[in-house]
Amino acid sequence: MIHLQRTDAHNSDFTALVKLLDAELAIRDGEDHAFYDQFNKIDRIKYAVVAYKNDRAIACGAIKAFEPNAMEIKRMYTLPEYRGKGIASAILTELEQWAVELSCEKCMLETGINQPEAIALYKKNGYRQIPNYGQYAGVGTSLCFEKRLWVST
Repeated sequence: MIHLQRTDAHNSDFTALVKLLDAELAIRDGEDHAFYDQFNKIDRIKYAVVAYKNDRAIACGAIKAFEPNAMEIKRMYTLPEYRGKGIASAILTELEQWAVELSCEKCMLETGINQPEAIALYKKNGYRQIPNYGQYAGVGTSLCFEKRLWVST
């Protein structure tokens, strides 16, 4: 059974998974990795989720404040042997719920064109492509997405 734990960037399991993510992205992004890496530091992440199976950390994701009513999805990663089992979708759903609890109306994210699995994950979970925002505007290897969240009033 998979257990999701809310935490922050100081969680050692989260930081270990992020190191594996960064190693994979360095290969996928090639010479573009340094550009992307500057926007993916975890020191200011207050909201992270780690998935565990039998007490082993197997996946993670995070949200970071982006605008007053919006969170940015960051640092999504699943160990290769656990991919395709719905774990990333479960983490994404938990992050979205957390964003709603924080009174956010939407989640946004950037992913690279060299990450077709991530693109499929976000589309499957109701994210729609938007014009590249912020530091990703005009970057041809980036794709940006957003999802409107239901917030009760």
